[in-house]
Amino acid sequence: MMDKTFDHAAVEGRIAKVWEDADAFRAGRPERADAEPYTIMIPPPNVTGSLHMGHALNNTLQDVLCRFERMRGRDVLWQPGMDHAGIATQMVVERKLAAENRTDRRSMGREAFLKEVWAWKEESGGAIVNQLKRLGASCDWSRERFTMDEGLSKAVLKVFVDLYRQGLLYKDKRLVNWDPKFQTAISDLEVQQVEQKGHLWHFRYPIEGQAGRFITVATTRPETMLGDTAVAVHPDDERYADLVGKFAILPLVGRRIPIVADDYSDPEKGSGAVKITPAHDFNDFEVGKRHDLPLVNIFDRSARVSLEENEDFLRDAAPEPEALALHGLDRFEARTRVVALMEARGLLVEIVANVHAVPHGDRSGVVVEPYLTDQWFVNVKPLAERALAAVKDGRTRFVPETWEKTYFQWLENIEPWCVSRQLWWGHQIPAWYDEEGNVFVAYDEDEARAQARDKHDREVALTRDEDVLDTWFSSALWPFSTLGWPDATPEVARYYPTSTLVTGFDIIFFWVARMMMAGLHFMDEVPFDTVYIHALVRDEKGAKMSKSKGNVIDPLSLIDQFGADALRFTLAAMAAQGRDIKLAVSRVEGYRNFSTKIWNAARFAEMNGCARVAGFDPKAVEETLNRWALSECARAFADVGAAIEAYRFNDAAAAAYRFTWNVFCDWYLELAKPVLQGEDGPAKDETRATAAFLLDQVCKLLHPFMPFITEELWAVKGADGPARDEPVLALAAWPDLAALRDEAAEAEIGWVVDLVSEIRSARSETGVPGGAQVPLLLIAPSAAVRARAEAWSDMIRRLARLSEIGTADAAPKASILLVVRGESAALPLEGVVDLDAERARLAKEDGKLAQDEAKARAKLDNPAFLANAKEEVVEEMRERLEETLARKAKVAEALARLQG
Repeated sequence: MMDKTFDHAAVEGRIAKVWEDADAFRAGRPERADAEPYTIMIPPPNVTGSLHMGHALNNTLQDVLCRFERMRGRDVLWQPGMDHAGIATQMVVERKLAAENRTDRRSMGREAFLKEVWAWKEESGGAIVNQLKRLGASCDWSRERFTMDEGLSKAVLKVFVDLYRQGLLYKDKRLVNWDPKFQTAISDLEVQQVEQKGHLWHFRYPIEGQAGRFITVATTRPETMLGDTAVAVHPDDERYADLVGKFAILPLVGRRIPIVADDYSDPEKGSGAVKITPAHDFNDFEVGKRHDLPLVNIFDRSARVSLEENEDFLRDAAPEPEALALHGLDRFEARTRVVALMEARGLLVEIVANVHAVPHGDRSGVVVEPYLTDQWFVNVKPLAERALAAVKDGRTRFVPETWEKTYFQWLENIEPWCVSRQLWWGHQIPAWYDEEGNVFVAYDEDEARAQARDKHDREVALTRDEDVLDTWFSSALWPFSTLGWPDATPEVARYYPTSTLVTGFDIIFFWVARMMMAGLHFMDEVPFDTVYIHALVRDEKGAKMSKSKGNVIDPLSLIDQFGADALRFTLAAMAAQGRDIKLAVSRVEGYRNFSTKIWNAARFAEMNGCARVAGFDPKAVEETLNRWALSECARAFADVGAAIEAYRFNDAAAAAYRFTWNVFCDWYLELAKPVLQGEDGPAKDETRATAAFLLDQVCKLLHPFMPFITEELWAVKGADGPARDEPVLALAAWPDLAALRDEAAEAEIGWVVDLVSEIRSARSETGVPGGAQVPLLLIAPSAAVRARAEAWSDMIRRLARLSEIGTADAAPKASILLVVRGESAALPLEGVVDLDAERARLAKEDGKLAQDEAKARAKLDNPAFLANAKEEVVEEMRERLEETLARKAKVAEALARLQG
């Protein structure tokens, strides 16, 4: 006897153990040795991470694909693992040391600190793995990898050395995003643009040799003027044509700086002249390269002003004592001092309020500086060309296809990749230096020493580079390093290239493109044939979730409250391509009710003797109702399969939901009640067996989306009757039911379903009292409709609350006209509903809806509204328009039904 209710909390842990004991998710199962492989590489979450809603969506969609393909008989490898998350992990451990009142990492030393990090990783890191298991992720957990494990470290070492020896990796002095708090370069992805209310300071720079003449520049960072090496004007700006080639004198510093003509300057913006600080601005750096300008770095690693013994600053300069006194000041304190000094000299023209985006480190929260420093770079241009070609020629495709433009834009404008980080936690760069600064890149120190010995003809002291590699460097190798490369393992041969990558749009640049480049360069094949880009999960109003807004929804709390199946189905059902998910807790609660519906249907079947029968052949059933249900089941499997293959997860979930709730739970079991609860006989036996068979199919159909309840029902129903071919549903076969399609049965039962649905809708729309019994007239019905109406008369009358079913040559006055599958019917309502009043009510509502539509369209057609309104407000207006149009169609349909 089944439990009265489905208790997800009691079931989920037990079912997870069933899968684990059966090795259900292990790749390379012996019985699938000849099966086609299907491989997904999990986007490795940070070792410091905890499951958030983005993870929940991403891994739900991957799991749908993996469970679906596993049931289709493929040898599935869903490769799990974690990223070492350099800066995030180092920050966590440093905070832990501080909280424990222990020494800081620099006092502790590198070796001791790294021991602390590894100890933390073993004790506390990787909590997200168990959280993914709670979600139901069917990864091959026996193959879990870590970007700092021995095998992946070996791959990273080989790639670095090979790229260096191929001339694609080098050390250079360039601008990078510099985090002054952590004192390291960071990637663009680790930079958050924060809109702030600031100022635009307008300064006058004197023109050399032209007393009383100045050129005015504007800046949001006055302190950087100490590093100015030019002023740029547009080549076509006639105001400054005579100044191009001449010099300005940099105030406070006394440096002669050239006035250059460059398209970077915008004549329409401000004065049309811009100060150029190549060592402290990315755009200025490019201008500096075009005009061969010197690079003057005026900050130290903590973003304090550094002027003493700064040869670049002092060269060809005559700084005032007040300028030199800025040495050692924090950049923001220096900003205040510089403005005051310029004002005191009459060189401050004006201060204008200015709202602008200021880059901040996402971990440190401090303002990031463009900073000139020695870093390791990869020349990715040659690699990018192959990665571009692979998408353009179709070897790899993006779904939705629109994301290809983003991919192309980045690769076509790619810059050298800064791969070094000034951290301790990570893959230490395999480069050693002699006392003269010569670099030796090698697989280990012995090889480096041999290189140095060959150069110097003697033993020399070597010092290893202290920097580590960008976390994305090891992540770029994920599709093949996790399989054992650089060794020629069987896994590399079988599972590379992989099948599908499921990821978010925000890392197309940082991860997807780099995996493409690395895969093509080192494996000579694309790493995956399809990249599915999913959307964001927002709150129910369409706002982006953030801790500061207090609108973050915790997936683990939803699992606790409603179960993993409910959360998973919600996310899949809302995962329309190219459209963000607006998640409301009520939606998850609704799909928890879906679980309850399935469970109750299974209990109803059990109480009515619906049990699995040995030798049951669905192709041999004779009852029209059973043939219809089996046909609908076949249709559902075809629709769900096609939608998953096309990455239309929402359509797949909708098709599975339609069959399970509407067809099986509602219509089939309702229409089958008279048989199930009637006299014994062949029809009852067949219906019981069919219901049991269909319940098994529901489990298979829903398993990719709702694995826990379906696996539980599979076990419960498998306890009785013939032994199952596969006791674990996760390994059961996805059925091919095409032979069960039955157009004749669908025509008959489909007509009954549609007729009852139309009558119910018409009654609701035209205000027929719920308890009123009204007649139905079939208007000049065909012989087939007459026969169906006669066969199902009792059922139709009960479900549609009809007093009788008759026929007529034409619809009488005061009736509602229905059209069902091309044939007409009428509901005479004289004395039941005041049709004139009903028409008036509907016409009034139609007019109000037309006004609402016009208002919504006016806003959405207004460029100013689209440009200035918050994203969630615009989305809300679009949804309001959709709802208005849907309601208008309903009202129009109701008006059309009303007769005479």
